[in-house]
Amino acid sequence: MIANISKQSNLCPECGGSIILIEEKGETVCGQCGLIINERLVDHSRSGKRAYTNQEKNSREQTGAPISILLPDMGLSTVIDKQKINNPDLKRAAKWNTRITWQKRNLLIATTELKRISSNLNLPNHVKEEGMRLYIEAFKRKLLRGRSINAMVAACLYLACRKKDIPRTLQEILEEASVTAKDVRRSISILIRELNFKTQSTDPVALIPRYVSDLELDSEIEALTKKILTTYISNFSISGKDPKGLCAGAIYLACRIKDLELTQQQIVNSIGVTEVTLRSRYKELKNKLKIKI
Repeated sequence: MIANISKQSNLCPECGGSIILIEEKGETVCGQCGLIINERLVDHSRSGKRAYTNQEKNSREQTGAPISILLPDMGLSTVIDKQKINNPDLKRAAKWNTRITWQKRNLLIATTELKRISSNLNLPNHVKEEGMRLYIEAFKRKLLRGRSINAMVAACLYLACRKKDIPRTLQEILEEASVTAKDVRRSISILIRELNFKTQSTDPVALIPRYVSDLELDSEIEALTKKILTTYISNFSISGKDPKGLCAGAIYLACRIKDLELTQQQIVNSIGVTEVTLRSRYKELKNKLKIKI
C-alpha cells in the first residue's frame, strides 16, 4: 500500500508513528508500521553546488551515464555476473540472460554500423541519434524484410544529414558504406515513400567551405564562389545536377577570375568529380551568368 502525504506533516497517516527517510531508495516510510508514504523522491540537496575538482565532481555524482538511443536497450540492460554464482539454477538463468533475441541483435548490428560510418564522416551526435530514430521507425514498420541492414543504416544516415542540413553528399556516405550503391538508393526510396519523408536537396553553397578548405584557398575565393553559386541558383534551376559538380565549376571559375593557378586535376581529386563534369559546369556558369575572363 502506498499513500501520499503533505510535506508539512511528519507523522504517519495510518498509525501516527514517526517518519523515516531512506536516501538510498528515495523512499519515505513509517518507522512503526512500515507504510510507504512517498517513493522515488528526487534529492535536490546538491543540485545548486558546483564542482571545481575531480574529487568534488566524483563525490557529487548521483547518476550513471545518460540514456542514449545509440546504446543497445537505451543503456538500461542488466548484466548478471556468473563468476560468483554457485547455484546451478541461477547459473542457467544467467546463461540464458546472455542470449539476445534477433530483434536486439538486429539493432545492435545497426548501431555498430551507424557509429562506424558516422565516425569516419565526423558527423555530430544529433545526426547519429536522428539516423537511429529513422532506423528504429523503419524496423517497427517492418521495412527491413528482404533488405540489408547496412544499406538501411546508410540510407537513414543520409536522410538524417539532409534533415539536419549537414553538408554531406550521398557519394561520401556510399564510400563509407559496406554495401552497393544500388541497395542504398533502393533503401532511400523505400524510406522516403513509406515514412513520407520530406526535405530539401543538398544545398551546393553549404559544401563550399569544406572544399575550399581542402584546396587550401583563401576566404576571398570562398566568398566569390558563394556569390557565383547563389546568383546562379536564384536565376536558374539546378534540379538533377550534382551539387559537387556545381561546386567544382564555381571554384574553378572563381580561381580563373582571380588569376589563381589551380589546375582542374587538383579540383577533381579533391572534390571527387570527373574532368568532363567540371568543364561542363564551368562553361555553364560562365555563359549563363555572362562572366568574361
